[in-house]
Amino acid sequence: MGETVTLSSQAGSTAGSTAGSTALTQQQVTALIEEHMPLVSHVVFQVAVNFPRHVEREELARAGALGLVEAAKRFDESRGVPFNRFAAQRIRGAIIDAVRAADWAPRSVRALARSLDQAELDLAHRLGRAPSLAETAKELDISRAELDRLRDRMFRSVVLAFDSLLGSSDDAELTLVDVLADRTAVEPSEELEARELRAYLRDAVHLLPERHRIVVVGYFIEERSSTELAALIGVTESRVSQMRTEALAMLKEGIEAQYSEQDSEATGLVARRRAQYASSISSASGCGERISMVSEDANLILA
Repeated sequence: MGETVTLSSQAGSTAGSTAGSTALTQQQVTALIEEHMPLVSHVVFQVAVNFPRHVEREELARAGALGLVEAAKRFDESRGVPFNRFAAQRIRGAIIDAVRAADWAPRSVRALARSLDQAELDLAHRLGRAPSLAETAKELDISRAELDRLRDRMFRSVVLAFDSLLGSSDDAELTLVDVLADRTAVEPSEELEARELRAYLRDAVHLLPERHRIVVVGYFIEERSSTELAALIGVTESRVSQMRTEALAMLKEGIEAQYSEQDSEATGLVARRRAQYASSISSASGCGERISMVSEDANLILA
């Protein structure tokens, strides 16, 4: 006879009955554990929603399986608790213990984090909006400096697995660190697009009617007032405002036309003028000249 353990007769049909408890061999226990493996998946599904996404469900399942084995070894039918219920508690406890073991944040920080979350939820419900940091600190009866320190401790307690694979495709083995954006770096394609856009803007401003160009350059580059511009070109301030609106519309339509298919059969005087303006912008600079532009200085407009 091999190693024996005490299990409930409700736990599986492989168990034989005796007057007090049921003694099973290790082979019978193994069969019983395999029979209840779906219970592990069920518990993992219940508790997984309480953990961050970077906590892998497979790790939870492994911890839960160990909990199931422990439950089978420790179960005592004389307590009157069904095996399924007893095992579910052991599985859940094993999963929680495994997650806590991988989390270096002390229990006090987690308790404070829960208090902070609850305070923010209560305030948002009462105010109808997200609360400010000052309002949150007052709700918790702490100073703003104490709240900042608490948030700092919470943020530092979040440990991400940067080497964990993302996705399920074996061909695309991307890790979290591979997809984190470097906000200080600019993609080459984005830089070329920005240079091209600045070149179009420069040419579009140069090709505006003279008085419209004076208004745009004077208002946005030289930071002159409407009064100064009105005196400069001999019109009223309301006319300056109108010309500024007209110029901005022309710039917008002219530049947008560079990224869309132009209508070669424009009809009507206004439509033909717009088409001619867009065509002039397109031919004002060559592609190589546009993408070689590196300066963002206002002199590009004034040149």
